[in-house]
Amino acid sequence: MYRRAIGVALAALTLSSSNLALAAVPAPLAAALADSARPATDVARDAARHPGEILSFAGIKPGDRVADFMMGSGYFTRILSAAVGPKGQVYGYQSAEFIAYRAAYAAEQAAVAADYKNVTLIAQPLSAAGLPEGLDLVLTVQNYHDMHLKAFPAGTAGSVNQQVFKALKPGGIYLVIDHAAAAGAPLSVADSLHRIDAAIVKQEVEAAGFKLVGEDKTLALSADDHSLNVFLPAIRGKTDQFILKFQKPK
Repeated sequence: MYRRAIGVALAALTLSSSNLALAAVPAPLAAALADSARPATDVARDAARHPGEILSFAGIKPGDRVADFMMGSGYFTRILSAAVGPKGQVYGYQSAEFIAYRAAYAAEQAAVAADYKNVTLIAQPLSAAGLPEGLDLVLTVQNYHDMHLKAFPAGTAGSVNQQVFKALKPGGIYLVIDHAAAAGAPLSVADSLHRIDAAIVKQEVEAAGFKLVGEDKTLALSADDHSLNVFLPAIRGKTDQFILKFQKPK
């Protein structure tokens, strides 16, 4: 896989102007996006999810040690694996609680690890996630609000943020992407709409010791009705999302 990725990286340097999305990102990341090992269903989602722009904003580079926190089907895990290369390491985390709720999460984890040898799987409870220390990046996509679901104890998000802080090396990045709720919306919309107010995320993550160092509007969508559930067919995949970049002080 890595030999193929190197070849694709060289090709990425000569991308035409018609492929500006890939040309705008570093060659190793462009190669990861172009990797033929990625499922076609993942590639089809790239136009809406903008992984190149997002991971460029995160600062991912070859050799990094990163965690995809609440990895789902592994969309970002696969890209991260190829992007960090053979000298890097990816930890694909899925909570034991989510796996108990939907057994397919475990099968999806296993499928990713079978194809990407630098991926280590973690399936522990949120209260003791088991992230290793010395990480360069922890990424969580469309899952931060889940830590405020009624199914989880109060304080779950705070506990996870502290665990992420401990896992990251000084200067490490915590990138949080989620569906935006209306400004001032209560935490209860995590259950009813699967959204969260970005201001709450900022407050909670900074309370764990992080510093907000950037925000990106790549996934912003002003036309989104923030009062609607993100899983409604009419808006699924078309929601307003925030991208927050936090850093552990050096």
